[in-house]
Amino acid sequence: MSEQEAVLAAVDRIIDDFGHHRRDAYFAGFADDATFAFHTSPARLESRADYEAEWDKWEQDGFRVLACRSTARRVQLLGDDAAVFTHDVETELADGEGRTTVTERETIVMQRRDGVWLAVHEHLSPREAA
Repeated sequence: MSEQEAVLAAVDRIIDDFGHHRRDAYFAGFADDATFAFHTSPARLESRADYEAEWDKWEQDGFRVLACRSTARRVQLLGDDAAVFTHDVETELADGEGRTTVTERETIVMQRRDGVWLAVHEHLSPREAA
């Protein structure tokens, strides 16, 4: 498997786990010291634990991921141990108020640590639906 394929496999696991609301498996794809910049949050989340705490609050309000589709995908390898993955993402969500579809652009920075590709940063920005 090429490095690009290995990065894509790691990212695809993250996306699939997110899209099926497999919370623990989803978070296992991120390094403990990963950071997160979400347009829906007022401040950067400084660790995976911070994001997990935010996720838990969302779940208390009925948050549930129903599906996630990834398109316009690109991997840029940065040496042997770093990569940037970008894509367009469409997510179907449910919360206490009903269902909604969210369209965003996402960047995930990946780093190989001890032979395993992990996400070390995630950035989401809104985009208009196609």
